[in-house]
Amino acid sequence: MGEVQGQGYIGQALGVADVLAVAYRDQLRHRPQEPEWPGRDRFLLSIGHYAIALYAALAEAGTIGVDELETYGSDGSRLPMSGMASYTPGMEISGGSLGHGLGVATGMALGLRLQGNPARVFNLLSDGELDEGSTWEAAMSCAHHGLDNVTAIVDVNALQADGPTAGVLRTEPVTDKWRAFGWHAVRVDGNDVAALVDAFDELAAHRGAPKVLICDTRVGHGVPMLASREKAHFMRVEEHEWEQARTQLDEGRAS
Repeated sequence: MGEVQGQGYIGQALGVADVLAVAYRDQLRHRPQEPEWPGRDRFLLSIGHYAIALYAALAEAGTIGVDELETYGSDGSRLPMSGMASYTPGMEISGGSLGHGLGVATGMALGLRLQGNPARVFNLLSDGELDEGSTWEAAMSCAHHGLDNVTAIVDVNALQADGPTAGVLRTEPVTDKWRAFGWHAVRVDGNDVAALVDAFDELAAHRGAPKVLICDTRVGHGVPMLASREKAHFMRVEEHEWEQARTQLDEGRAS
């Protein structure tokens, strides 16, 4: 997808790919050919610019065709660079104005509970969204209402558009803060598939409080030439570099 445009939010996508793979393969109750199935678990992409990663997961799951990925970011495509619910099957909300996702998840989870619907709500948000007061207001509301049908997933990649997260607004100790807000919190290496499976299973078994999985990920994971770039929020990759990037990914899988 990135190669079609020569640019995109590639670093974040590589960093969070393992999280999405485990969520869609191992955790979510969904019907790929019936994305509006009422009994589905809702996966909310608060960080709309991570859409490139979610499109890949939806293609692997069978919700959209793999061939359609080549239209990413193009005029008339159902796959815009920032996720939009009105365009893409399986995209539950339009993200991009950061700090809104968890609030939507809270309302959605309350509604499902009132309907007697056992579906769960998962919300992927970024460590940068922890700068937003609306995120913590939603966290407080989730705990107040005992919404154990909510699982937040925080991608802690330590990078924001304006620079390293710690330099923009220090958010650590992240795990302690979520626990202080009444959440059951687990922190894990977000690029370790086995650890992710175990962590998701632990959270699924917990009752009585909302859950949060804090994932430490690495921007550009699996492609050292991209992971080491200083400007890694929105990447422009030269035409000759794509083959090198694919080679590094293949070498990493083989090792």
